[in-house]
Amino acid sequence: RRIACRGGCEKLADSVATAITTTTTLETSMSLQNKVAIVTGGNSGIGQAIVLELARQGASLVIDYVVHPETTAELEREIAKLGGQAIGVDSDVSKVEDLQRLVDAAVANFGRLDIMVNNAGIETRTSVLDTTEDQYDKVLAINLKSAFFGTQIAARQMIKQGQGGRIINITSVHEDWPMPSNTPYCLSKGGMRMLTRTAGVELAPHNILVVGVGPGAVETPINLSTMQDPAKLQKLNSAIPLGRMARPEEIASVVAFLAGDGASYLTATSIFVDGGLMQSSIGL
Repeated sequence: RRIACRGGCEKLADSVATAITTTTTLETSMSLQNKVAIVTGGNSGIGQAIVLELARQGASLVIDYVVHPETTAELEREIAKLGGQAIGVDSDVSKVEDLQRLVDAAVANFGRLDIMVNNAGIETRTSVLDTTEDQYDKVLAINLKSAFFGTQIAARQMIKQGQGGRIINITSVHEDWPMPSNTPYCLSKGGMRMLTRTAGVELAPHNILVVGVGPGAVETPINLSTMQDPAKLQKLNSAIPLGRMARPEEIASVVAFLAGDGASYLTATSIFVDGGLMQSSIGL
C-alpha cells in the first residue's frame, strides 16, 4: 500500500539514506574485526600505511621492524587510540627463524593468524654489470626469501587453524616491467610474482588466497631522491597517466580490500596500483 506524503518526504528520504550510509561506513570500517595480521617492514612507508589501515578496519597487528623502535612504539600508541591492538617485533625477515617468531608472536598475543602481508623490501639501484654478490644476496634475501618463507610459515599456521587466510605480497610494477640499473630489485619482484601465482594455486584447496599488490611510484622514503629533485619528479609525473605519485594510503586501501570478504574470489594474481603507469605510451 502506498501512503501519500506531503512536505516531509525528501527529508525522510535523506534521513534514511544518511542512516544507511553511516551503517555501511561503520561496517566497512570494521570489516576485519577479530582478524589478526602480520605486516613485515611495518613501521615505515607503505608498510606503516598498511598497518594503520588494517587497524582502522578492526584487525589486531604484529608490526615487524628492524630499525627505529621509537616509530614502532608510536604506531602501537596510535592504534591503541583507535581502539585496536598492536605489538612490535624486532625481526630480521631474511632469517627464517625470525619469520617464525613473528607468527609465534601473533598466536601468543592474539590467538591466531589470518592475514600475512609480505611487505619488507630494499633496493640497491645497481645494474647487472655492477651489482656485487653482497648486494645481490641482501636484496634477494629481504625481498624474495622473506616472502617465500613468510608465505610458507603463515600458510602452515593458517592450515592448522582450518579457516583459510590471506597472504598479500607487496611487489611492484617491476615484477613485470624492467627498470634498468635496478636489476636485483626487479629480479626479486619477478620472483614474488611467480611465488604469488604458484603458492596461490597450491594453497587454494585450503582456502588460503595469495595475491600480489604491485605499486607504481609511491611517496615513500625509498623514492625521496626523486621527490626532492623537481626535474626528476616532473619527468616521472608526466609518465604517469594520473599525473602524480601514489600516496601510501592508496596502496594500503587496496591491501585492506584484499584482506576482506569482498576479495574472496581473488587469488594467484597481481593487482597493479600504478596510476596507469604500465599502460602509458609515448604516442608511437
